[in-house]
Amino acid sequence: MAKRPDNGTPTNARAPRRSPGMVDVARLAGVSHMTVSRVINDQPTVSQVTRQRVLAAMSELGYRPNVAARALVTGRSRTLGVISVDTTLYGPASMLLAIERAAREVDYSVSIASLPGLDRRTLRDAFDALTSQAVEGIIAITPHVAATAALRHVPKDVPVVAVEGGKGPLPTVAVDQYLGASEATRHLLSLGHRTVGHIAGPSDWYEAQERERGWREMLVAEGREVPEVVRGDWSPRSGYAAAKQLLEERTRNVTALFVANDQMAIGALRALGEAGISVPRQMSLVGFDDIPEAEFFSPPLTTLRQEFGEVGRRSLELLLEQVEGAPRTRRRLVIPPQFVIRDSTASPE
Repeated sequence: MAKRPDNGTPTNARAPRRSPGMVDVARLAGVSHMTVSRVINDQPTVSQVTRQRVLAAMSELGYRPNVAARALVTGRSRTLGVISVDTTLYGPASMLLAIERAAREVDYSVSIASLPGLDRRTLRDAFDALTSQAVEGIIAITPHVAATAALRHVPKDVPVVAVEGGKGPLPTVAVDQYLGASEATRHLLSLGHRTVGHIAGPSDWYEAQERERGWREMLVAEGREVPEVVRGDWSPRSGYAAAKQLLEERTRNVTALFVANDQMAIGALRALGEAGISVPRQMSLVGFDDIPEAEFFSPPLTTLRQEFGEVGRRSLELLLEQVEGAPRTRRRLVIPPQFVIRDSTASPE
């Protein structure tokens, strides 16, 4: 048996393997630890040959620089914070993914704070958590109406950009929800439908408000009847229930539906099928988002595609302008969606 010292630990017990440090990189690369530090902090005084040797040693050892220490030396962590809510939903999740990809393209990492809701207190806590990680700026995905009020209190010394927020105090990047809804409604009217019903999203979401406004104002501008709105919560189940309610209340004039997102459109399709109503022969249907499954619906869904990649790139551009010293403004960039026509819309019989 192994002999035990007084503390009872076996003399042949292996010590935990430590992570490689800067000294290990320096030893393998055959340079000083100061040279390794200069490479990590991207200082121009290191030759390209030496820089490549140090980088190769870091890769071989699996060395990861200490971000906090690097930030102390350079004042730059090359890390951005992202605050988001409802990341289980397609829109916010896609926005988050697009921002992460855009950040990687310019050699930034992302630290995420995913919140159950967004009020003044939770927003402050999220800012405190992210700034403690030395992030250089923060993108807040803020589709809720309450978020605009909360964002009025963000620290003025932290670069911030809002995504899908209302007309608040921060630079904002948003998809033109109003334009998309207008185009959807115009398309259905151009096919010969007398009016268009609407299954709306939650009233405390900007996207739902703008999609409803675009639908309503297009009908008014064309002198058409404006049917009563039925509201869902973005889920297929709510779309199913809303479509059943519309079918119970609808008049013969309603032969087309604009649904505020594709997930609710799934539920609406089922409700229409159960009622024996053929899409698009008896009821045309348009969604919003162009989720990956939309083209595989039966029939394939006509919808509005949100350009999430462009939203990610433009929000990052606005944020990095502030990081580089530009003053915070109320600039608002609006990105048009792409109308995708498939088989769920047709002229009425």
